[in-house]
Amino acid sequence: MSILDGCTALITGASSGFGAEFARQLAPRAKTLILAARRRDRLESLAAELARPGLAIRCLSVDLADAVDTERFFRALDALPEKIDFLINNAGLGDHGLFENSEWSRVEAMIDVNVTALTRVTHGLLPGLVKQGRGAILNVSSIASLLPLPQMAVYAATKAYVTSLSEALRSELRGTGVSVTALCPGPVDTEFFEIAERANSDGNQMAPTLFKVSAEEVVSAGLQAVEDDRARVIPGWIVFLTMTLTTLLPFFIVRFFLNQRGREYRGH
Repeated sequence: MSILDGCTALITGASSGFGAEFARQLAPRAKTLILAARRRDRLESLAAELARPGLAIRCLSVDLADAVDTERFFRALDALPEKIDFLINNAGLGDHGLFENSEWSRVEAMIDVNVTALTRVTHGLLPGLVKQGRGAILNVSSIASLLPLPQMAVYAATKAYVTSLSEALRSELRGTGVSVTALCPGPVDTEFFEIAERANSDGNQMAPTLFKVSAEEVVSAGLQAVEDDRARVIPGWIVFLTMTLTTLLPFFIVRFFLNQRGREYRGH
């Protein structure tokens, strides 16, 4: 029986983008969806869209960049009657532009959500999954985790952490019945990239249409990877092939092209 059938899934960052799409694709199969995000009104709107007989939907508002609010969120989870067996760490923040010009508040929030909150949520729920002897964790990372990217330095570094943590936990959990998968999408047209952009930045527009994959395809690939107990998935065959070949190159070659990109960005 698939881990997805009859699961109780917690989805962070569920109010839009990948998070909302995870909820839509899981709704026909899950027993309970626990939707978590800052914007409760959006969560409730999504819950109304997905409502069907036999599916329980819980909406929990939380600001994962706020440590105090995150602890309140855990108390709310503990009060729920359901036991979570599928965690989707989807909440994330991005930024595009030169590091020296970034707003510290934005950098700090990105680290708080992409690294600290993901780690805290995983740490809080993992003992229960291991005790149950069955469960899955899907961490939404990025192809940016595979390379240090100029103009996305902190974002790429936080996602490198996510991918590395996923691989390490997967090894630790062998034989427990709990799997860990890292989902590494490339460029996708979602609200996430709109928020990541700064004024006068062309960010995601730099990615050729050829490399873009729909949110629906990304989410479907991620869920299938969980069912297949795969360690990592890069949706879209062109993106997968490109990143596979890139990671096989000696790094001094990769560094040459990254340096060229840095010079071009500054107009040198």
